[in-house]
Amino acid sequence: MHAEHIVKRPILLTEKASRLREDTNQYMFEVAGTANKIQIKRAIEQLFSVKVTSVNTLNQRGKFRRMGRGHGKLPNWKKAIVTLAQGASISFYAETAEETE
Repeated sequence: MHAEHIVKRPILLTEKASRLREDTNQYMFEVAGTANKIQIKRAIEQLFSVKVTSVNTLNQRGKFRRMGRGHGKLPNWKKAIVTLAQGASISFYAETAEETE
């Protein structure tokens, strides 16, 4: 698998993800369900040019939702919590000189 296929998207807008980023230098990602920890570590290091110290993964169960009169289930997905080395960080939004002024 290529790195672009392993890492699907970062999880940014949750309280837990924000707290982990600020306090412990950990980042959350949605990853491919078939990817293992070694593949996730290599993909993050390749895509963001950072040093990863550890990877924790968990499988999120899809929630059951009402759809009209029927019931449906959202798909299951895999989450990875990646710990970066001391001093390393990932910038998801490109900052320009105009925004900082």
